[in-house]
Amino acid sequence: MRIKLDRTLCDGFGTCALHAPEVFSLDDWGYASLTGDGNIAPEQEAGVRRALLDCPVHAIIELSERG
Repeated sequence: MRIKLDRTLCDGFGTCALHAPEVFSLDDWGYASLTGDGNIAPEQEAGVRRALLDCPVHAIIELSERG
């Protein structure tokens, strides 16, 4: 699974960091950023999918696999 975080859409709700703290961190103002490169390990997918579904502004985007 690969994701992208659109920081221009983020409104600082912080639900992503609650569901997947190993993937998302919050800055001093509560806005999210990715801690890695967007490639999600299989053991982290459940939390990231929950974060993706719960983001009220849809700032987390799942990227399709090309190949």
